[in-house]
Amino acid sequence: MALPLPTSLTPSKVASFKDCALAFRFSAIDRLPEPPQPYTTKGTLVHRALELLFCIEPPEQRTIPVSLRCLQRAQEELREHPEYTGLNLTPDEEATFYSEAEALLRNYFLLEDPRTVHPIGLELKLEVELGSLRLRGIIDRLELDAGKLVVTDFKTGKAPRERYEQGRLGGVHFYAFLCERLFGRRPDRIQLLYLQEPVAIIAEPSEQSIKGLEQRATAIWQAVERACATENFKPRPSGLCEWCSFRQYCPAWGGDPAQAKELLPLVPA
Repeated sequence: MALPLPTSLTPSKVASFKDCALAFRFSAIDRLPEPPQPYTTKGTLVHRALELLFCIEPPEQRTIPVSLRCLQRAQEELREHPEYTGLNLTPDEEATFYSEAEALLRNYFLLEDPRTVHPIGLELKLEVELGSLRLRGIIDRLELDAGKLVVTDFKTGKAPRERYEQGRLGGVHFYAFLCERLFGRRPDRIQLLYLQEPVAIIAEPSEQSIKGLEQRATAIWQAVERACATENFKPRPSGLCEWCSFRQYCPAWGGDPAQAKELLPLVPA
């Protein structure tokens, strides 16, 4: 019996399938819940603070003290959310968590001056149809810089080594493709702003890069279709296994994928 196809692909799901088809199945097809992790929740918090900084504050007020007030507001919004409460942080761990989030926000100001940024979209949800495939994504910030269209993606994890930079740009090339399809205009620049170092990785999308993205997305979707039809989602052991929520169910680590369904919430009789 064939497995149901996922309803769409996002940049993270494309990366997930390439990294490990079995983890993709657990997440995108079986829809197994994953426990919150401090690094992802911290990213949510910092992204929200930056959204508030650009959405609410006039350009001249986009300063470090104001951004820290935005972080406090984001903290209050998140405090009762399962993504945060599920971390079960001790008071000392919570203090470290927010101190690290504040450091990331301060580092942002080393990458650019937000007073000079002119956003035209924040947390912008985009979606296009590509044959039988629906591609969707959320752009952290779309802006106009001296008439040039710029896609910006904030990253709170570690920046990649130089030889892996182009691979990490795949997600923003994905967003560039969505922009061109929906707005009829290819972004002039795409950039990843890594707040931990801090460092910026910048590229200019081309007709070739956009076409390549379309071809890769189509090829991955075809691979997903084949895997669903044959129920064959093979694990791909790597260093990422250390962070995988489903590792204990992976046959590469002696687990049984069938037992992963115990993660699903019980349905009342």
